[in-house]
Amino acid sequence: MLRLRSVARISFAFSILAAGACGSDAPTAPVPEAVIETTTFAAALNVNLAASTKTTGGMYYRDLVVGTGATVATGDSVFVHYTGWLSTGKQFDINVATQAPFPVKLGAGRVIQGWEIGLVGARVGGQRQLIIPPSLGYGPDDYSSIPGNSILVFTVTIVSKK
Repeated sequence: MLRLRSVARISFAFSILAAGACGSDAPTAPVPEAVIETTTFAAALNVNLAASTKTTGGMYYRDLVVGTGATVATGDSVFVHYTGWLSTGKQFDINVATQAPFPVKLGAGRVIQGWEIGLVGARVGGQRQLIIPPSLGYGPDDYSSIPGNSILVFTVTIVSKK
């Protein structure tokens, strides 16, 4: 009888230890991807989904200023100024007119997919707003000051194209 009690106590102790071990090393549930249509955007971003075009990939774009120059196509090298924000209105990146324009070779895979898709069809001299879901941005992982699964809002001005 003493032996059964000892076995029972040892089993109980191991079960307590096993339950305690499930804490900090257990994988955390992934953060669900944000959905553009149900996101509340900061008013300062001037997001208007009803006035925007939705792509098959789930992003939106809207020409804030329609350019008068050449139309941008995949394979083109374009030079742009841009500002990037989180949906909360927090700015995370900028390239302004006082800086050299940022070069982008569309279709080369050097920028996020939202840019690859969203800049096609814009015209030189124009300004386009891109509303990019996480799947076409930086995905589920944090990237610099951008939290994982973030919706990104960019205003991009097409300065020139080669």
